[in-house]
Amino acid sequence: MKRSMLGMKKQSLGVKQSLACALLLAITSHPAAAANLVKTYSYFAIGGSTLDDIEAQLSKRGPEVKSTGTRHPGATQMAFTTRISYAQTPSSCRIADAVVTVKVKVILPEWRRPRKADADVRLFWDTLSADIKRHEERHVEIAKNHGGELEEALKATYPQKNCDAAKAKAAAITAAVLARHDRAQLQFDRVESVNFESRILRLLRYRMERIGNGRLPPA
Repeated sequence: MKRSMLGMKKQSLGVKQSLACALLLAITSHPAAAANLVKTYSYFAIGGSTLDDIEAQLSKRGPEVKSTGTRHPGATQMAFTTRISYAQTPSSCRIADAVVTVKVKVILPEWRRPRKADADVRLFWDTLSADIKRHEERHVEIAKNHGGELEEALKATYPQKNCDAAKAKAAAITAAVLARHDRAQLQFDRVESVNFESRILRLLRYRMERIGNGRLPPA
């Protein structure tokens, strides 16, 4: 396994961002609300019959991440949309309801496997591509969890003196939760990057054992 290929995954994506997501806002004791999730997938094709070929193809064709200015083997694009309704009385205004929708697009590689590709290359690709997908799905999960926390925090706010103040409070809560989300995503990527090589080698050994035991078809 070439080290250049293993170093490739110090990356991923989308909006990269923090796993330390304790919500320092007033939230109720019951589980956080589940934000609406809209998820789609997109694929980009790569070729190549060797690890070097595949690495070059991923570097050339992978999605470009604006935050880093470089291309990566996978990406998750995400956007948070919040719909808030207010209830006003002569002396106060409160958030009556809040609905958060997290829209994500997962971008993954699709290898157009040539017939001449060696079995060890196919095995490595199967392992790597599965890990890329797992990584991006975790980005989605982090986004959805923070969307739920945002929805819960908005619903738990106290009445304000007027609706302008209630709207300002909602904006402040949204900014705080999304900042925590960003840090959570970044922290996740840092941990994944540090552990990439050992993780891939462990996954390769596990996959080879399963093939040897007949529990997986050969690559």
